[in-house]
Amino acid sequence: MVTAMSWAACPAEDTPPGVTEAPDARSSLSEPETRGVRLPLDDPESFGAVFDAYFGEIHRYVAQRLGVDHAEDVVAETFLTAFRKRSRYDPSRATVRAWLYGIATNLVGKHRRLEVRTLRALGRYGPEADAPGHEERVAVRVSAESLRPELAAALAGLDRRDRDVVLLVALAGLSHEEISTALDIPYGTVGSRLSRARKKLRAALGGVNPMLDPEEAGRG
Repeated sequence: MVTAMSWAACPAEDTPPGVTEAPDARSSLSEPETRGVRLPLDDPESFGAVFDAYFGEIHRYVAQRLGVDHAEDVVAETFLTAFRKRSRYDPSRATVRAWLYGIATNLVGKHRRLEVRTLRALGRYGPEADAPGHEERVAVRVSAESLRPELAAALAGLDRRDRDVVLLVALAGLSHEEISTALDIPYGTVGSRLSRARKKLRAALGGVNPMLDPEEAGRG
């Protein structure tokens, strides 16, 4: 849980204000507003509301990729990075939510080996409480369903960049345009990475489509 103590080691000018509450604190942003909000973040005092609004889902996303034990530090670094770079956030290019997912995804990328170990462990043992090693226990959900061991193992075999795109669709529900902005990659690259990843996952799963891309489903 990220509280005031999580930021204690940071210089005062780098410490986001208003982040002393537990992550389930009520936000000043209502639930429908959180997904598409485009707040200017120049005012440090507004950052407490951003933290309260998005901490929970960013924490779940990171925990699903790296395991609960490692999520807290990565999520704390996500919000600290966002606070320090708040003046660079451009509301015309991305929602706050997509911007935060981009930062979190880039930080997850620094722990690629841990993520692969976590997914492989889930592939071997499933999300059972008695899986060997506390760091090898992780509750994962994809498209509102528990991540099956065979799918976890298949995800572990993907290139990290392809896995990023797949999980931003499946876990975060981001659109292709949002992923393009969040990862700072061309729009077409999002589609090609997703297509390549889906083919590899389908092959690993015996021809079963592992996910339904809402954006493509809407076109077809």
